[in-house]
Amino acid sequence: MIPRKLFGPFAFAIVLLIGACSEPDARLEKLAANDVILAFGDSLTFGTGAPDGQSYPDMLSLLSAREVINAGVPGELSADGLTRLSDVLDNITPRLLVLCHGGNDMLRKKNLGKARQNIEAMIALAKERDIAVLLLGVPKPGIWLSTAEMYAEIAATTATPILADTIATILGDSGLKSDPVHPNAAGYRQLAEDVHEILTDLGAL
Repeated sequence: MIPRKLFGPFAFAIVLLIGACSEPDARLEKLAANDVILAFGDSLTFGTGAPDGQSYPDMLSLLSAREVINAGVPGELSADGLTRLSDVLDNITPRLLVLCHGGNDMLRKKNLGKARQNIEAMIALAKERDIAVLLLGVPKPGIWLSTAEMYAEIAATTATPILADTIATILGDSGLKSDPVHPNAAGYRQLAEDVHEILTDLGAL
């Protein structure tokens, strides 16, 4: 019998294990040549730290041969992103949403339970419109960077594919970042390549 005090962590580990085991079987609908990808988020999506034209959405557009709309707003909190997203989805009508949000909530020490709810609500807004979603994990601030646990929880709860650790890996490499929380052009290129790779593996590209 599992001790009562260990049940919470044990149950969470099982959820993550199930999510990890099911992820390779997840498939996304193949994007047509004229389908639009929406990259939505904060400064990591906008491309802060790199010259104009070298954000990860710019690089992903070249790699995927698809139109990728950059809807990144530097400094945005997840609550503001949730408020903004509905109109963006209605105006752009993408077939795929690449969602990267929550970093500013962590930097400003906001309630991460609420941030998780906001990100889950963003995913729900997309899926209600039959828009596929790829979630990008963001590292929590600290000397030793690792992706915040809430992203794996969100992916498991919403059955959404996730690129979990790329941003943490990039920001852990001094040659790939412009400052402690933003990649440089090479870092964004690496992010775009990893996004392209997982979308290809999932069947979207």
